[in-house]
Amino acid sequence: TLSKKEKCSYLAVDKEDEIIGYVVPGPNLCCFLHKMHEKEEFQKKMNPDSLTHPPEFILKPRGQTVWEGKSVTLHCTVAGWPKPRVAWYKNNVLIDAKSHPEKYFTESQYNMHSLEIKKCNFSDTAEYRISALNVKGESSAFAPVIIKTPQFALCYSFHCLYGFSPEYGVTFNTTIIDKFDVSFGREGETMSLGCTVIVYPTVKRYQPEIVWYRNGVALTPSKWVHMHWSGEQAILTLVHLNKEDEGLYTLRVNTKSGFDTHSAYVFVRDADVEEEGVPVAPLDVRCHDANKDYVVVTWKQPAVEGSSSIIGYLIDRLEVGTHHWTQCNDTPVKYARFPVTGLIEGRSYTFRVRALNNSGVSRPSRASDPVVAMDPSDRARLRAGPSAPWTGMIKFTEEDPTVGVVPGPSTDLAVTEATKSYVVLSWKPPIQRGHEGVMYYVEKCLVGTDTWQRVNTGMPVKSPRFALFDLAEGKSYSFRVRSCNSAGVGEPSEETGATTVGDRLDLPSVPGPVIPIRNTDTSVVVCWGASKEVKNLVGYYIEVSVSGSGVWVPCNNKPVKGTRFVCHGLNTMDKCVFRVKAVNAAGYSGSSAESEACIVQASIGEYSVPSPPTGVTLQERVRDYMVLGWQAPAKAGGADIKGYYLDYRTVKDGVTSKWHEINLQAVTGTSYKVTDLKENVFYQFQVHAVNRAGISESSIPTIPLECKEWTVALPGPPHGLRVQEVRKDSMVLLWEPPTFNGRSAVTGYYVDYKEENGRWRCVQERSTRNTYMKVTGLQEGVSYRLRIHAKNLAGVGGPSKATDAILAETRPGTNEIVVDVDDDGVISLIFECSDLKENSQFVWSKNYEAFTDTSRLTIQTAAGRSRAIFNDPSLEDLGTYSCFVTNTDGVSASYTLTEQGESLSFNLRLLYVNCEQFSAVIPFKSEMAIELQEKGRVRFWAEVAKFTSNCQVEYVFNDNIIHEGKYTMNFNKTTGIIEMFMDLLEVTDEGTFTFNLFDGKATGRTSLVLIGEEFAELQKKSEFERAEWVRRQGPHFVKYLSFEVTPECDVHLKCKVGNIKPGTEIAWFKDGIEIEEDDEDCLCLTVPTIPQQISKKDAGVYEVKLKDERGKDKTLLNLTDAANSSTELKVMSTEHGIILYSFVVHYIEDLRVGWLHKESKISHSDRVQCGVTGEQLWLKINEPTEKDKGKYAIDIFDGKGSFKRVLDLSGQDIDLVHHRARVVGGLPDVVTIQEGKSLNLTGNVWGDPVPEVGWVKNDKPLLSDAHHTLKFEHGKFASITIAAVTTVDSGKYALLVKNKYGTEAAEFTVSVYIPEDEAEKKE
Repeated sequence: TLSKKEKCSYLAVDKEDEIIGYVVPGPNLCCFLHKMHEKEEFQKKMNPDSLTHPPEFILKPRGQTVWEGKSVTLHCTVAGWPKPRVAWYKNNVLIDAKSHPEKYFTESQYNMHSLEIKKCNFSDTAEYRISALNVKGESSAFAPVIIKTPQFALCYSFHCLYGFSPEYGVTFNTTIIDKFDVSFGREGETMSLGCTVIVYPTVKRYQPEIVWYRNGVALTPSKWVHMHWSGEQAILTLVHLNKEDEGLYTLRVNTKSGFDTHSAYVFVRDADVEEEGVPVAPLDVRCHDANKDYVVVTWKQPAVEGSSSIIGYLIDRLEVGTHHWTQCNDTPVKYARFPVTGLIEGRSYTFRVRALNNSGVSRPSRASDPVVAMDPSDRARLRAGPSAPWTGMIKFTEEDPTVGVVPGPSTDLAVTEATKSYVVLSWKPPIQRGHEGVMYYVEKCLVGTDTWQRVNTGMPVKSPRFALFDLAEGKSYSFRVRSCNSAGVGEPSEETGATTVGDRLDLPSVPGPVIPIRNTDTSVVVCWGASKEVKNLVGYYIEVSVSGSGVWVPCNNKPVKGTRFVCHGLNTMDKCVFRVKAVNAAGYSGSSAESEACIVQASIGEYSVPSPPTGVTLQERVRDYMVLGWQAPAKAGGADIKGYYLDYRTVKDGVTSKWHEINLQAVTGTSYKVTDLKENVFYQFQVHAVNRAGISESSIPTIPLECKEWTVALPGPPHGLRVQEVRKDSMVLLWEPPTFNGRSAVTGYYVDYKEENGRWRCVQERSTRNTYMKVTGLQEGVSYRLRIHAKNLAGVGGPSKATDAILAETRPGTNEIVVDVDDDGVISLIFECSDLKENSQFVWSKNYEAFTDTSRLTIQTAAGRSRAIFNDPSLEDLGTYSCFVTNTDGVSASYTLTEQGESLSFNLRLLYVNCEQFSAVIPFKSEMAIELQEKGRVRFWAEVAKFTSNCQVEYVFNDNIIHEGKYTMNFNKTTGIIEMFMDLLEVTDEGTFTFNLFDGKATGRTSLVLIGEEFAELQKKSEFERAEWVRRQGPHFVKYLSFEVTPECDVHLKCKVGNIKPGTEIAWFKDGIEIEEDDEDCLCLTVPTIPQQISKKDAGVYEVKLKDERGKDKTLLNLTDAANSSTELKVMSTEHGIILYSFVVHYIEDLRVGWLHKESKISHSDRVQCGVTGEQLWLKINEPTEKDKGKYAIDIFDGKGSFKRVLDLSGQDIDLVHHRARVVGGLPDVVTIQEGKSLNLTGNVWGDPVPEVGWVKNDKPLLSDAHHTLKFEHGKFASITIAAVTTVDSGKYALLVKNKYGTEAAEFTVSVYIPEDEAEKKE
């Protein structure tokens, strides 16, 4: 044996300096080493922690891009012990491969894992994640998968995108109608987007998948986003709009056969700022890098900085479950990124941001999503879901408990962010840290010194992240970290390199040139050059200004990343300029140079390609060619159809080849001869239309057609059917002769028609040789289809392709051709079109054929009016003249000239003579008058004395022609009475109503001016009559409640009712409490014969109510003292300010009235006055200000008691006064000017709505002429210019401004003097 002293010199230690035994010299050494080896192996088995390690991805899955319809497989290799369990996720949603074997297949062998996605479609585009988990931890790897649609698929029809569904045995076709358009909302509002989705055929218990996207990212239901699918309508509701909601919204309908989509942009405008000049709220607040007591908050800068540049941002936090927001930073930060420290581990927080400039602080942004202050590894385990069963082993040792271990130094210390405001450090925890948690102390050292200063002396931080504030800008620092626990503070980490405090991220450079491109009547496409020097670009803001205004308005309130944007919501014909600025976390770049001015108007008509042609039919076929015909597109897209392109493909045993072009040059007609075909081969054909905007989608392919000789004796079908001159009882059909005539020439045509679901009927008994026919006798509001048969000697051929359903109606604004004879006897036909487009043309024809002899007619067209003038009228000019306006929705008309036994010249000149017999002015028997009818209906009427059957009436309101809709018009040509009815008179109906009559050369006009007090009184009567009519439909009071005193001094309360029935309830009330029949106090009400002496206790408000299922009515009688009978205080805006008033039932001299403002008595002054007018008690405040806001009260004392009425004047009524029309400056009191000079004065005008402006001289209105030039520009500046003034121009002038809130006049005096030398010359 060895002594203790000797044993100390033979200690054996391992790599970690732990004693593992004693070294025994001599022959027992080998035996001892063998035992030590066995002990070591045993300890390894008993302590598996020395072998286990967390999952690690040896080979990560790679992102892939594949074509739609293909399959894709993701592979990876994972190491770890114990063997990790893996799970696959799609956009953080667990993939259950066993429930969807037709879509997914997973496999795991020898630590190699794979996920196969079969037959990919667009919805499979996502971020896929594989999570590996064991007892040592969790690890994840990500791989994006992008599904692309083949480009050629976009060129073909919708039907090519859909395939047969073997699961249901059908092919689903999807159509989206009632589509949502570009939408505009304001912060705080609620917006709904919706479409109607039609899936055909309908299969029970099958519903399509409805997916909504914003900027290509799928949306999920949340607090702000609600989704609804009714089976037919898909609706997306955005609750409490914020700028984060702005973007491109897409509805995608997925079926088993394919998908269909519709997209439109949603713009969200800023809410009104609470204080003028402050910035608007920031947006898109997010949380990153959350740890135990630390999180990084980021946001995006707003589009509008306010009246001055943004100084910085304030960040607020809210602990979930509380209601108090705490400001995180005392000094505003310039960066759109801020580290928030001091969080409490395990608690959840939300954050918001406010912007600050010289004018104040903005409204707060939308709060971020909640984030938990916790260790990232714990968060990963929670996100991964339930963990694998625990497979560890509990150790029992006989050794002493583990003594606390001082943690080692942290590693990988680095500066991750450095700005003027803060510096962020990050590091990895120490390897040697014992079995308890570790915290950290951060130290800094100014470069050039050796003094280290501890930053967080009070409390160590728990997270391996730390933000340092209050560093001196421009100076350099080094940093290091010490770990600590209960055993003590460890050694410092390696120090960082020198870090200079300052912004590392520079502002973006100015974007490149801005190019606006005309798009539609309300939008412009803006393109610009990208910022060349920019890091971490957030996006671009585009601003627009009406040229010359100097006012810039943002087009987008959420930054866009591209260099092209469509600015919507512009005013047609405005001349706009644009500019762009870039933004990143450091701030805004400078604005780009202004673009060239661009007028907001459509560039090519309606800016769309035409709809596909329809009705492709075979008209003739021989051994090596076929003749095809088709119908023109229903919608030309706003421009003339330039021609058509045809494609063909062969069909053999049901298998089709690829499509091939037939013609390289566009075909102008609606038929084409396809040559060089092979006999007995089947072909399919399709047709595209083309206009200035582009090529349409293809028509529906024809059925397979065999190319072989046609041996039919009958003629082929006519083609090129088109309809014009659609009216409520007629329409005109035109067509082209058949290409194949049969064995003999075509001798005539038959026209068939049918209602939408009716049977075919022939229009005429005998065939017509014309290629047009007017179909009459139609029913208004019914849809019809038409078709043609050709006829030859062999018989009647087959029908043509039927037209689309056409509704028999006369559209509002439809004009007819009018015959006109001027004073010189020149005869002409006139046609007007109010729906004229940019490229529209008037096309005249005779008998629906183009003019061949242009010497007979002269066509003159100007400003939506075309005139066909007969050069020398004669019998040759008899026929049907028609005019068709191109590039419109079928605007056309015709006029037939017949001989009627006399020459055309004689008949037309007779018409001229008849016109001469009438006076030039159509006489009225009764001028326009107004009548108030039942239900408050208003009738305008007049009676004409002399007129012909061709007399027409034009209804005008405030110089604008009005049509059916709100108004009901009628001209009874039997009685000569013209009527116009309005169901309800509204505020917007104040103005001048006019009937204009046109009867050949004669005209007539009658007007009625309805403005001011006359209009207000009529409107009040109309509303009263309508309310009375509604009231009388149920039980009602014919006479309202009143009282009478009988000779016996009894007081009777009485009223008269009407339209009641046994079930009508009748109830009496006093002061709101129902009076029962046995109540002693109401004997005088129910049994009037019993005498009662009325006393003080009988005072009160009596009420009678009637009620049944048809309606209800009530009547009141106020039997109270004078003070208590006062009405509630009300406010009224006047020309000079506001008036507060109350009415009393009976005013007595002893009644004392006092007015209070904020509990203080109001003193009388020139600006504030009070008084009594009749039974009205009033308080008048002239030119109210902000100080006049608050609570007002009126205290009424009648000698027995007092009563108080209170009104809280919040400021809205005062604001109405500020909207009153006013002249706010610019005009002098007196102007003295020398004769011969020009005088120019400009007054600054204010008012909302924009006031009407007028000038007067010596109380007489001034009109603009060569001497006086009157202008009103931008709704703010009214100017008067007097050229070469004379003494006559001296006088008293005034600028009058008026809107609905009031009128004001700014007076000034003009004095024109003559110089002394000039005066002497005149003498």
